[in-house]
Amino acid sequence: MEQRAATVEKALDLLFHLHDAGGAVGVSALGRALHMPKSSVHRLLGAMVRKGIVERDERSRYRPGTGLLALGLGILDREPVVVCARAVLPEFVERIGETMFLVGQRGRKLVVLDKCEGRGLLRVSPTVGSEVPVHCTGAGALFMAHAPDEFSPAAVAAAAPDAVIEQAYLQHRAAAALAQGWSANFELWQPGLAVLAAPVIVRGRIRAVVALAASAPRLEELGGEALAPHVVAAAQQIAARAAGALS
Repeated sequence: MEQRAATVEKALDLLFHLHDAGGAVGVSALGRALHMPKSSVHRLLGAMVRKGIVERDERSRYRPGTGLLALGLGILDREPVVVCARAVLPEFVERIGETMFLVGQRGRKLVVLDKCEGRGLLRVSPTVGSEVPVHCTGAGALFMAHAPDEFSPAAVAAAAPDAVIEQAYLQHRAAAALAQGWSANFELWQPGLAVLAAPVIVRGRIRAVVALAASAPRLEELGGEALAPHVVAAAQQIAARAAGALS
């Protein structure tokens, strides 16, 4: 039993490494990165290729396969807030022209649950499933404001990677987000990226955050913070649908 568990753990390590690599990776490179024998890497990859979880290219390098995508989409299709967002966001994206994201909580982390692509070009565009930092994003400010037990400013400040963040600064961001009902992030996370975010509140609990993302110049051109009511409206429509779905 322990040997099987170890095998599963190694297979998961391979999958996560392939996901983070951003491109196809060879067996030797995978073995070195994960300190695994090439024979073990090759055997595990072979099993995952047969299931479509991993794909092999013409140079015998490996990347995540469409089977993994299907599993991920299957999970999303069972998330009521994601289903509700897919019925709402396209209209707002068509109207504004920029990409909108749905960000949710997974444990004490925030991740992108879904996104609806706009016409604008984003140099930095988080992918579905990727983690969103709490300390420097609009979504993070809203979760600190509405879910302080899981995302207290003190805990977020202590956990901020490679950064010295003042707890008082995070408390101020959370209080401002709570007071105005939305939060902005102008190049705090990524240079050139601007975001307006609003909470999806269902029965008094924050279930997700809707975020409108664009290049900083483009968002200013569109009106900057004057677009916040549109993001709030999208979040409220999703919340109304989700309240019915969760009843």
